[in-house]
Amino acid sequence: EVDRLLLHSVARVVIVAERGTFENQMAERPVEERLPPRFTARDAAQSYPEPTTPIPALTFFNGIGGFADEGKEYVTILGENQWTPAPWLNVIANEKEFGFQVSETGSGFTWSVNSRENRLTPWSNDAVSDPPGEIIYLRDEDSGTIWSPTPLPIRETEPYSIRHGQGYTIFEHTSHGIEQELLMFVPLDARVKISLLRLRNNTDRVRTISITSYTELVLGTIREKTARQIILEADPTTGVILARNPYNNEFAGRVAFFALNGHPSSFTCDRREFIGRNGSLARPAALTREKLAGRDGAGLDPCVALQTMVALAPGEEREIAFLLGDDSSAEGAQETVRTYRDLAKVKEAFRDVKGYWQEALTAIQVRTPDAALDMIVNRWLLYQTLVCRIWARSAFYQSGGAFGFRDQLQDVMSLVYTRPAIAREQILLAAAHQFAEGDVQHWWHPPTGRGVRTRFSDDLLWLPFVTSFYAATTGDHSVFREIVPFIEAPLLVPEEDDSYRQPTISAETATVFEHCARAIDRSLNVGSHGLPLMGSGDWNDGMNQVGNGGKGESVWVAWFLHKTINDFLPFCKEFDASDRIAKYSKHLKKLSRAIEENAWDGDWYRRAYFDDGTPLGSAQNDECRIDSIVQSWGVISGAAEPNRQTRAMASVDEYLIKRGDGLVLLFTPPFNDGVLSPGYIKGYLPGVRENGGQYTHAAIWTLIALAMMGNGDEAGELFALLNPINHASTRAGLHKYKVEPYVAAGDVYAHPAHMGRGGWTWYTGAAGWMYRAAIENMLGFRLTSDKFLTVEPCIPRGWHEFEIIYRRGETIYEIKVENPIGVCRGVVEIRLDDQPLTENKIPLAHDGQTHQILITLGIVDATAEKQP
Repeated sequence: EVDRLLLHSVARVVIVAERGTFENQMAERPVEERLPPRFTARDAAQSYPEPTTPIPALTFFNGIGGFADEGKEYVTILGENQWTPAPWLNVIANEKEFGFQVSETGSGFTWSVNSRENRLTPWSNDAVSDPPGEIIYLRDEDSGTIWSPTPLPIRETEPYSIRHGQGYTIFEHTSHGIEQELLMFVPLDARVKISLLRLRNNTDRVRTISITSYTELVLGTIREKTARQIILEADPTTGVILARNPYNNEFAGRVAFFALNGHPSSFTCDRREFIGRNGSLARPAALTREKLAGRDGAGLDPCVALQTMVALAPGEEREIAFLLGDDSSAEGAQETVRTYRDLAKVKEAFRDVKGYWQEALTAIQVRTPDAALDMIVNRWLLYQTLVCRIWARSAFYQSGGAFGFRDQLQDVMSLVYTRPAIAREQILLAAAHQFAEGDVQHWWHPPTGRGVRTRFSDDLLWLPFVTSFYAATTGDHSVFREIVPFIEAPLLVPEEDDSYRQPTISAETATVFEHCARAIDRSLNVGSHGLPLMGSGDWNDGMNQVGNGGKGESVWVAWFLHKTINDFLPFCKEFDASDRIAKYSKHLKKLSRAIEENAWDGDWYRRAYFDDGTPLGSAQNDECRIDSIVQSWGVISGAAEPNRQTRAMASVDEYLIKRGDGLVLLFTPPFNDGVLSPGYIKGYLPGVRENGGQYTHAAIWTLIALAMMGNGDEAGELFALLNPINHASTRAGLHKYKVEPYVAAGDVYAHPAHMGRGGWTWYTGAAGWMYRAAIENMLGFRLTSDKFLTVEPCIPRGWHEFEIIYRRGETIYEIKVENPIGVCRGVVEIRLDDQPLTENKIPLAHDGQTHQILITLGIVDATAEKQP
């Protein structure tokens, strides 16, 4: 009987033989539905002249949007028939692993715990129609006129203002004599999305407005799979709607909830009733009736619609809060509702959100001659990294929900100056997803840890690379002593490149130091050229067939391993690992010799060797003749021969930097119809994503390499070229670039038909690297053991001065760098509180005072300064 119940529960159609022929049972039968009476207008629709609202003064205004309040908000103004070229998003989340995304049209989706596996509402990934799954409707109860305070689903001629801020989005719209403001945010410590709607009656008559919140449900991955499994229950006492999906794997026990601050006047959980057979989201059938039908239960096409009514006297304002959340129990859901039905609590929570982000994003503030650099660095890049990459792990173009081993480890490097605890936590989390053999999960899904074991050659090395950086910067060497378990799963068999499994937690534990060392130990095997084995991919996942036969080699991993070992060796001394010191030091010498003897192609370094020994990234190739990341990391690692560094980066400038198109290519020519078969990268269109387009992540490594070589003019030029603000600073640029101007894009197309078009945004590691490139490599800001600060800039010659404000707890350092003779680099004098320092090692204090640091640039060594 239990099996019969299961089959009936998951079946889409049930055919019972005793009920007659198949044809009879498939014949559609009319269903009598009891629905509320039709709405009857009491008055004709009236015209209310709306005052013209002037466009506010915005920085970098491009005809549609610009920055306000010193970059705290990006404001989009949509006039009649105006649309953004692509969805312009905000991602909002908290440390409770709860959040939502919202575009300028009002659409988006909400999730809890895992943004892929436990979506509460639909993720569309539809850049053309951008369909909303969460909507608020307004209806004039006299005339029956229906509209929405957001541009979708009902677009009106009156303008809309959309203000994306850190932790919130606000829609402003005035129509039908009603001023509307819709604030959306998530409290810092609760799994609930709050939509606070403020209405003001600007007319001289009493207005009665019904407000209907409509939400489509998923409670899983996609609604087409989960809709028939959702059970909805309306609590008649509290007016709260509860929703469950008992088939949602590890989230089966969770309860979604929907409420407003008060008892709804009517509701329905039936999407068919709400939209109607001939209706649409722009004209739902339910809003042509007096009220909603009050349906709940199972077997519905699930949605939640809550309706309430307000009467507004002339000049009166009212606020209504809609709550959408998730909890592990119905009791917890009801408690959250009780808390946030109090509008005072809602406003307090919003103040806390703004205060959190103000504090989190202002530890380092810069003022340079490049205003666009200041705007993107001072708030948006760090916000993008923390809220999207670490907490949400989801955005419009990608909604993975998983942690990537290499991905989030790289991201947290940009947080060591402002949120070092988050970086430490991610290091421990990553170490806990390493197998005892030293390899790691390429990615895994919380909360269970289900994920992929692969033969990628770089993933595991990011653990020692990032941990060494964190410890050296913060002085927190104790992270190496933390005890973390390994995980266990079957080893990959020879014909397997990867395996998706649920691992178990091993009984074996080890220090983080040992975890890091095992990652390096596993990476010491080399191929016939003395270079590290590439496996089924390195940093470029799409090159998954270069070395998956077990013999191919990666030149890039050679540079990366060299840098990782060099950074890790000082900690080996601290932990008295003499055997490993000897082994690693010996390997470094062999590695350096192998690279220079077998990877140099004449004008640049090769990218890799295929299993059969064919070189990749060589002048002899017809596709991917030169790849940027091996040239950049030759410099970043410090291991490349100096003259070859210069020549290789000159080749990057010649072949990969396309100034006229505003692009820095990953490699060229792209893969298309040549003889090489590097892997799935060849499935991308030529010039798109990793296949020869601009992969912004790698482009920033080019910028970092140029800065490390002292080429400040070129570094400044590349930052300006990569900065999304500059891509969309004009109307022409806006419609070419299309995507958001206020966050980093993961890629920019180089395909001739779409040259300069932004690819995916928000969910990209380029944000963290762009922040570090500006702060560390151009402005020269670095901490050592959290005790000393060094400032060694590499800037354009035309920058005569810049400033950094560094807030360290209650202590503030006001740093001013002067460049009187126009050099790119070279510190000749440092003064701390007007006292000269003999070395570039500024001592840091926790004294609650404000300190002035004056740094003067000049020519330290005439032979070291590159001439114009």
